[in-house]
Amino acid sequence: MYKVFVNNTPIILSTKKSIEGYETILIKEAEFPVIIRDILNKEAVNQEAKYHLYHKTEDKLIEHLYKKLPVVVAGGGKAYNANMDILFIKRNGKWDLPKGKIEKNEHIETAAVREVEEETGVTGLEITKFLYKTFHIFKRGGEFRLKVTYWFEMKTEFDGTLVPQKNEGITKVRWKNKKKSKKALLNSYANIKKLFSHDYLS
Repeated sequence: MYKVFVNNTPIILSTKKSIEGYETILIKEAEFPVIIRDILNKEAVNQEAKYHLYHKTEDKLIEHLYKKLPVVVAGGGKAYNANMDILFIKRNGKWDLPKGKIEKNEHIETAAVREVEEETGVTGLEITKFLYKTFHIFKRGGEFRLKVTYWFEMKTEFDGTLVPQKNEGITKVRWKNKKKSKKALLNSYANIKKLFSHDYLS
């Protein structure tokens, strides 16, 4: 099963023929602009749209998804310092984790480290493991696009000045301990919360 987020509303992709309470559509027949607009219209009046896209084969779910929308591949980091604080950025009024689009012929791990460095001013990052792949839909140039972000856990001994990348709309960069991280996640995105365990959030 996969979740593709439109803001904080997930579109469920699965090999189940139906999910109770969800409108099921064969993924190859799904009209994404129609689905996305319905989700956005319902969100605007505090209603919930529940869509489930189905294919009997899991590999085909992603194959069809990538054909439906232009795909932007990004890399991002959940970075820890020596105190095990987590690095957050604030953009568009919400707390987020640093991430960005990979450049042509760039390796995904290289892109993830570069983007965290550029958006925060932190250096000396080392990837410790791959975490998760998230999907979310955004609009650019009047066109809906699918962002696929590969997230990595990182560590650093950096204790210098944090510098938000203002030309990317980042207004704040902060190291946050567990208590402050949990508070920040109350004003974050559903696909970011997926990078934190249930035990961490509880």
